[in-house]
Amino acid sequence: MTQNTPENKSNKTIEASTDQRVSISAIEDAKLASKDTKSLSQGQLVFRRFVRHKPAMISAFVLALIIVVSITSIGISAFGITIPGWWRFDYIEQGDIVDGGAPSSTHWFGQDALGVDYFALVMRGTQVSLIIAVLVGVVSTALGTLLGAISGYFRGFIDGLIMRIADIFFVVPLLLIAAIVGRIAGSAVNSPWFLGLLLGTVSWAGLSRLVRSQVLSLREREFIDAARAMGASTNRIVMKHLIPNTIGTILVNATLAIAAAVLLETSLSYLGYGVRPPQSSLGLLISTYQNSFTTRPWLFWWPGLMILTIALTINFIGDGLRDAFDPRQGAGRRKRSLWSFIFPGSANRRGAWEAETATAGATDKETVDEVSAVPIAQEPDQGTPTVDDIKPETPEGDKK
Repeated sequence: MTQNTPENKSNKTIEASTDQRVSISAIEDAKLASKDTKSLSQGQLVFRRFVRHKPAMISAFVLALIIVVSITSIGISAFGITIPGWWRFDYIEQGDIVDGGAPSSTHWFGQDALGVDYFALVMRGTQVSLIIAVLVGVVSTALGTLLGAISGYFRGFIDGLIMRIADIFFVVPLLLIAAIVGRIAGSAVNSPWFLGLLLGTVSWAGLSRLVRSQVLSLREREFIDAARAMGASTNRIVMKHLIPNTIGTILVNATLAIAAAVLLETSLSYLGYGVRPPQSSLGLLISTYQNSFTTRPWLFWWPGLMILTIALTINFIGDGLRDAFDPRQGAGRRKRSLWSFIFPGSANRRGAWEAETATAGATDKETVDEVSAVPIAQEPDQGTPTVDDIKPETPEGDKK
């Protein structure tokens, strides 16, 4: 006959607790095995978050459409290569002014004062403005990344020299520097490619500061110490370890630099320091036809709307990239669509509906959790009592 000794009770409790743990572990393993738990790389996770960002995806589609239409409509003519487009009018060819140059089925955007088709002119201006913006973004991003990484890694004299040069670009207004550079580019070669390269060489200071701050933190990490201990060269550490770990900041700021370059080129061309005839750009078109705002407003509005659309779409893409690389920045704010930016009242109604739905979903989830919860009764393991653990009680009168 089995006696209910303290040792038997402790063993039964331990066995019951162990059985419950094993059964729960088996249930969890079965759930995990039934699901598709394919691991994703960092690039795949970033791409997934970016695709779920609706304003960024809509902006990417609109920007891609603008680029495709501007290239295929009037074709490409650069470096001696000419590819014709599907639009029957040229941005240089003059013709008879039809119906006062107003937009029509023949001339979609109307005609200018010389009878040139304005759709072809706007498409050519879009091409030139995008060429300059992309060149500024690429050159400034490359210089800012390289100089910022070198400054943060070496520190000392090199860091001080690079940062003092960057301070000059911060103190002097960028528009003033760009106007000087634009005047030099216009006097030397009236080419959007040359202008974009020169503007990119004076627009790297902001990104260099950001990359430098991240490199200063990364250079003290264990994987950099391990690379030094294994004999990795400075070039390899900077190019293979430091710069790839700042790629999120680099890509986001590259998109913002392109958007800022569109506005910078517009400002320079409007002031007469950017693109000059016979070349065309969106800023030059606004500057040329600013006096036609009241008489023939389409000559002003079409390039203005194109500039606004390009700048907004690139900024939305940059916002999507920022949230994709660092989801913590967008975790604290409610997701908003392009519709809510246009009609703020709809955002409030949508927010109230989402809050009500989330509350109802949370209540249902709590109910399901309460039903499916399996209580685990565990008692602390007291161990097996021994002879040494049993001590005779001392009477109160003998305690002194």
